[in-house]
Amino acid sequence: MTRLARGDLLPKILTPPPGPRARQLSRSLARSEAPGVNTLLAGAPNVLWQEAKGANVLDVDGNRFLDLTSGFGVAAVGHRHPRVVAAVRRQSGRLLHGLGDVQAHPLRVRLADRLRRRAPVDDAQVYFAISGADAVEVAIKTALLATGRPGIIAFDPAYHGVTLGALHVTSRQEFRRPFAQHLHSHVHRLPYGCRLAAVEEALRGGHDIGAVILEPIVGREGVIPPPEGWLAGVADLCLAHGSLLVADEVLTGFGRTGHWFAVDANRVRPDLLCCGKALGGGMPIAAVVGRRKVLAAWEPSGEALHTATFLAHPPACAAALEVLQVLADEKLPRRAARLGSEIEHRLLAWPDEFSAVTEVRGRGLLWGIELASRDTASVVSRAALGQGLLLLAGGARGRVLQLLPPLTISERQLDFALELLEELLAEF
Repeated sequence: MTRLARGDLLPKILTPPPGPRARQLSRSLARSEAPGVNTLLAGAPNVLWQEAKGANVLDVDGNRFLDLTSGFGVAAVGHRHPRVVAAVRRQSGRLLHGLGDVQAHPLRVRLADRLRRRAPVDDAQVYFAISGADAVEVAIKTALLATGRPGIIAFDPAYHGVTLGALHVTSRQEFRRPFAQHLHSHVHRLPYGCRLAAVEEALRGGHDIGAVILEPIVGREGVIPPPEGWLAGVADLCLAHGSLLVADEVLTGFGRTGHWFAVDANRVRPDLLCCGKALGGGMPIAAVVGRRKVLAAWEPSGEALHTATFLAHPPACAAALEVLQVLADEKLPRRAARLGSEIEHRLLAWPDEFSAVTEVRGRGLLWGIELASRDTASVVSRAALGQGLLLLAGGARGRVLQLLPPLTISERQLDFALELLEELLAEF
């Protein structure tokens, strides 16, 4: 019997994390795995996950945590949602793998149709991808093919992935610097939320701009919502100048912000929309949903010009279809909006109540708590881990505590997490 039969439990720490088993496995991993793939320094001990369900994670030492990360936003419907698991099991018993881009399967057909009907894109088609970064690669290539213009406007801060193409439009120098010699010069950067006049000047300024790529709410780089009307203003400017608007909804899509997609709140309909993470409910799958006229730039040539062996992998398609149905049946976007309003009422008082908190911002179940320093954020996140909260500190300067729990988190769990954070912040 599983040790996490339920996913709505409060934390329970048996041994201070990382415990002895986690330390042993961390040392073994450091010997076998290349250092660049791990966020922590090579060999540094860390928690290792054994199981996850709902909003709970069980580590290899038997500690039970409350997950405020959703596994980087993937577990929007909760870890190991029973309907998603059942769908994957059914499909795995029929067709575990297909023939990628050459011969499709029925669930790929169904999922493409569901996505094009759900996404806020006019006359839409779908281009499947393997990951969020891969979807960004597809969008960048599409913009060049469709417009013939190599220029891109990207914003600072922004995180769009770290594959070589996506890295062009990701802002953080820590990611970019080691590969700078391979990054082209066609990206024109502006501050996120800048004056619309600056965007128009860049579009007119001879940079040959084919696309403007943005996050409707900056995610990993600090949880920054745009100024009122800014997204719509950028969309209007793109239309006026013949540039494509690319919305990176890899983190914000599928109910996270209280809408199916974050652009819905602004009634913006992008030319290309990148999605992933929560779509697979734990299985790797992503997509670009784009206007048919734009995606027509990928003319058949006898070879797929951007593809992968595991494109639209059958079990991943099964998971994605069930995730979309669960989001609708359980009304999870609406629930995220309601809980977000309650969180907002509570969190907006924190800058006045706690000297360590400089700003709180967010929407739905995506919130950033900016602290006075990186060190403070590190101390708070480590202390939270010791008491059973999985919480990441992000932002370009590493001082923004990020709250993005599963949309299924119980109100009891959420209240516990906020009370514990208040206790920790009160110590500064």
